[in-house]
Amino acid sequence: MGSLFHLDSHIIFFAFFLDLLIGDPPKIPHPISGMGLLIQKLENPIRGLPFFSERVKGLFFFLVIVIVIFTIALCLTQVLFILREKSLLGEVILIFVTSQFLALRGLIDAGKVVENYLERGLIEEAREALKALVGRDREHLSKREIQRAILESYSENLNDALIAPLFWALLLGLPGLILYKTINTLDSMVGYKNERYLHFGFFSAKVDDLFNYIPARLTALSMILATALVLGIKTALRSLYWTIKYGPLHSSPNAGYPEAALAGALGVRLLGPAYYGGKLHLKPYLGEDFLSNLHNTIPMSRKLLYVASFLGLALLLLINTYKA
Repeated sequence: MGSLFHLDSHIIFFAFFLDLLIGDPPKIPHPISGMGLLIQKLENPIRGLPFFSERVKGLFFFLVIVIVIFTIALCLTQVLFILREKSLLGEVILIFVTSQFLALRGLIDAGKVVENYLERGLIEEAREALKALVGRDREHLSKREIQRAILESYSENLNDALIAPLFWALLLGLPGLILYKTINTLDSMVGYKNERYLHFGFFSAKVDDLFNYIPARLTALSMILATALVLGIKTALRSLYWTIKYGPLHSSPNAGYPEAALAGALGVRLLGPAYYGGKLHLKPYLGEDFLSNLHNTIPMSRKLLYVASFLGLALLLLINTYKA
């Protein structure tokens, strides 16, 4: 039985394509939902602890969630490896479980739902569906702002949904993959810079930044290479230039790089001011607005997303081969 902290490249390969093929089967409980439920259940009891600052409570909360889920991940991996030794079915189950922590299909499907509503002129429905992709206030977004939000989500979440999970899976096996998704889910639920979570979610947000530092830059590189293949070297050079120029302007140390790479590929301007919880956040613009019609860029962004995901997978598997 191999190390619990190693996943063979073929497991990653087939898990990637299984996610693209079936995504998240609706009748099977999803592990990320379980993580979210645990986070919800433990937040208020830990917040209620006496004599501690919000930041200390947040650190304790982070450690409890991570230790509990990582322990479960180790036990699950042990069971799956035993099943794998006994039959081919065990290998198939391992591939399926791994695929459930990847979310490229879910990301693309969520974007298509919003896009379809826009094509039918159903702006209110598009705003409501957009909540699956972004956390900003959606009530007053225009059609153009919704289209821009789709592009931003595609670029940033290519990292969170695929490249970063693959990176940690190849580095630390299935436990590493589950650890990353735990930290990423914590950040998505408590990592906000608002009054409620600024201190309580501090450690969750900072550790998520750390875990995404290398993957986010690999995501940007994959997008630039995809641009070269799909749109040509000249456009890829613009994507590279915008990544270097605009990527560091984002308030996140990571999100700006893949977003700027896609902006450069499409020749559009992303990000900018947005409302969160009723408050205006003056985020910088990424890129220059060459195109007035964002609608035509969404199908191209989806194509780039697919190509970048294949290239990212190939790059990580190549690294894994030399590492082994």
